[in-house]
Amino acid sequence: MQFRLDNLTRQFGSQKAVDSVSIEIPTGQMVGVIGRSGAGKSTLLRMINRLVDPTSGSIRFGDVEISTLRGAALRNWQRDCAMIFQQFNLVPRLDVLTNVLLGRLNHRSTALSMLNIFSREERLMAIAALERLGIEQTALQAAGTLSGGQQQRVAIARALMQSPKMVLADEPIASLDPLNAKIVMDALRDINEREGITVITNLHTLDTARNYCERIIGMARGRVVFDGAPSELTADAVHEIYGADRHGAGIDETMTSTSINIAHQDNDAARKIPSPGLRPLAAAEA
Repeated sequence: MQFRLDNLTRQFGSQKAVDSVSIEIPTGQMVGVIGRSGAGKSTLLRMINRLVDPTSGSIRFGDVEISTLRGAALRNWQRDCAMIFQQFNLVPRLDVLTNVLLGRLNHRSTALSMLNIFSREERLMAIAALERLGIEQTALQAAGTLSGGQQQRVAIARALMQSPKMVLADEPIASLDPLNAKIVMDALRDINEREGITVITNLHTLDTARNYCERIIGMARGRVVFDGAPSELTADAVHEIYGADRHGAGIDETMTSTSINIAHQDNDAARKIPSPGLRPLAAAEA
């Protein structure tokens, strides 16, 4: 289904955090949103998920007007539009498996949710999601005991449990080291490519956007100032987005959290770093 924003605006007092954004995203694209802090990236994603209401404008998914949804219809949208946060948003004292199972809450009755009763099929689905992300061995650990990279993978597994039509990721690798950043971005790309799910992710590094996203949207002062393929992200476009000079001074694409993933690296040691086996959820369940 076509996803469309028309003149989407969010105003806080006299300041417009997002200012008249209009974009169309076909199903199955992996889109990176880049820009300086305060450019409006996070507010944009939160409006799409309806964690923040638009001041004006329209959000449409197919024939559904998302910006006016209320009650059960809004909860269904937030189920279909999974959100992954920079700070993971797990429940630290609960074990990993239960945290993943919480992704099923909007698929279940209120009574079952209150009683914390999950079916055998749901538990198998959660284990399969953890296996897909290479962290099934952590299933019975308290989520708060895991590393940041492991916690973010748990958050992705929880999002998979929602059976989403779209995944939003708000700075998912901002606090991770290079290897864990690569693992998390590999997982998001795998979801996009294997399931054909639209992924929109806010990113703070240019190399990550270039390496993983087929489309890049650049924001500055709440507005979209660039929208194109990675190959079109020229020095002039970088200047428009970040306010650097025309040669991109101040934006060093080699010193980034995902530099380990540069396609033509020659470092033998880097080649030996294992990545988790990312498998389609259906295959993991088999």
